[in-house]
Amino acid sequence: MENKKRVSLSEIYPAIKDALDGGGTVELPITGTSMFPLLKAGRDTVIIKKSDSGYSVGDIIFYRRDDGHFVLHRIVGSDKNGYILCGDNQTEPESGITDRHIIAKVIEINRGGKTFSANDPKYLRKVHLWIKALPHRRLPLMIMHKLKK
Repeated sequence: MENKKRVSLSEIYPAIKDALDGGGTVELPITGTSMFPLLKAGRDTVIIKKSDSGYSVGDIIFYRRDDGHFVLHRIVGSDKNGYILCGDNQTEPESGITDRHIIAKVIEINRGGKTFSANDPKYLRKVHLWIKALPHRRLPLMIMHKLKK
């Protein structure tokens, strides 16, 4: 029988930072529901890496808020204060996230043992449709949650 211990991101962040600073990648499990329906806890993991090319709308970034919380959300826009982010399962964007908050971006997604690029054209079509639906997400999300139950 496996002996698993759950640890917080704060506890392992130094190791994550070392791996990323050394040019490596880190695989993180999806936890929580903020990225549903495009990413699902218990089903998906993501591979993150520091970005050499910057960030753009549609990218999923791993960042740390000023209050210390680690978050994985999608860039849905930008303004004079920085990036505008929103979880795929949310309707209220968060603004004011700047490069100093960003740790890495998702480069690959592992779903059911199969890995695909976060830049896969088929996946990106879904992403951009979902971003455009942001002002109207409330109803589709309510329906999905009811069907999920």
